[in-house]
Amino acid sequence: MSDVLVVGGGFAGVWSAAAVVRQRRDAGVPESELRVTLVAAGDDLVIRPRLYEADPEKMRVSLDRILGPIGVRRVTATVTEVDTENREVTAVRRDGSTEVLSYDRLVLASGSQVVRPDLPGAEHLFDIDTLAGAARLDAHLHRLAERPAVSGRFTAVVVGAGFTGLEIATELTGRLRAIAGADEPVRVVLVERADVVGPELGAGPRPQILEALDELGIEQRLGVTLEAVTPAGVRLSDGTEVEAATTVWTAGMLASPLTAQIPGTRDRLGRLAVDEFLRVAGVPEVYAAGDTAAATVEEEHVVVQSCQYGMPLGRYAGFNVAADLLGLDQVPFAPNPYGMCLDLGPAGAVVTAGWGREVQFTRQDAKNIKQAINTIAIVPPVDDAAKLLEQAHYTTTPALR
Repeated sequence: MSDVLVVGGGFAGVWSAAAVVRQRRDAGVPESELRVTLVAAGDDLVIRPRLYEADPEKMRVSLDRILGPIGVRRVTATVTEVDTENREVTAVRRDGSTEVLSYDRLVLASGSQVVRPDLPGAEHLFDIDTLAGAARLDAHLHRLAERPAVSGRFTAVVVGAGFTGLEIATELTGRLRAIAGADEPVRVVLVERADVVGPELGAGPRPQILEALDELGIEQRLGVTLEAVTPAGVRLSDGTEVEAATTVWTAGMLASPLTAQIPGTRDRLGRLAVDEFLRVAGVPEVYAAGDTAAATVEEEHVVVQSCQYGMPLGRYAGFNVAADLLGLDQVPFAPNPYGMCLDLGPAGAVVTAGWGREVQFTRQDAKNIKQAINTIAIVPPVDDAAKLLEQAHYTTTPALR
C-alpha cells in the first residue's frame, strides 16, 4: 500500500489529487493499494483569479463536493512542518490539535502569497490575495457611502501595475461608481515603481492597456513607490500625497514558505527547481505543482505563477506521482503554449499569444473569452466523479490565465 499526500487545496492541489485517482483507476489498481489524502486549511477551492471582482464570497467551491465523489480523503489543517527525511508532515487542526501525516510521495501545492510591505501604516492596506482579504475590501467599499462626504472618500490607490494591479484597478472604476452613485467623484490612482505599466507583461498589450486606463480615467504614478499609508490617504516616494479612503497592495508574490523546508534550489520567488517530471531536484519523493514549482516550458521559459499553469502542473504532477509508485512511465511536463488574458474592467480585456505576447483579441471579444475562463473553464465539476476524472488527465486543455 502506498500513500500520496497533497498539500494545498488550490487548483494545483485539487488536480494533483484527481490525477492520481484517474491514473490509479486507469491502471486497474484498487483504492486500498494507493490512497490519496489532501490537506488544506480551508474547506473550499477558492477561485482566486476572480478575487478582483465584486462579491468575492461567491468565488469558492466546496472541496468535499469536488474530491469526495472520487474518494480523496481530506484533512482540514494547516501544514507547519515538512520532514522529507522521515517522509512526514505536521499539521495543526482548527481545534489546535496536531496531526502527523506520513507519505510515500508528496505533492507540494501550497501556492503563493502576496509580499506585504514594511512601511508606516501598512495595517491599513487592503489586498485581494485571499478570499478573506478580498471580502474585507468588498465590505469596506460598501461602507464608503455611509462615511462623511470628505475628499478621497471614493478614491482608491492601487499599488502595483502588474497583472493583478491592472485587473483590480480597472474593475474598481465600476465597483466604486456603483456604490458612489452618479453624482459623486470617483478616482482610481495606479502606482508603479517601474516607468511603464505592466512591466512584466511586455510591450505587446501595452497600447491596449494604456488605452483602457485612459478611457476609464485611471491616473498613473510611474517611477514611484508607496512610502506611507493612513486611513485617509497615502504618501509616495516623490513626496506626493493622495487623499484616498482605499489603498490596495498588489506588488510582489512569493511561493509558500513551506518550500523553504524542502532541500533543494529555489528561485527568486521561492519556487522549487523541478525536473521534467516535476520532481524536486535532489528529493525524488517530493513533487511540486502550481506556484511552488519553477518548471521549465517551451525550452527556455519558466512558468509564471498563474491558473493557466497551476492546473496542468497539478495534472502532470498527479499523473507522474501515480506512475512513479505503480512502476509506469512518467511523462515530461508539456502544457499548451503560453497565453494571457487580462481583464480591463468596463474597457473589456486583452488576449495575447506566446511569450512575445502578440495581441489576438481586444475589447468585448477578449472580455467574452475572459468571462468564459473565469466562470466555466477553471471551475472543476462538483458531485460528478466521472466528469472530474475525465478532466483530470494531463492532456486536458488548460485555460488561459
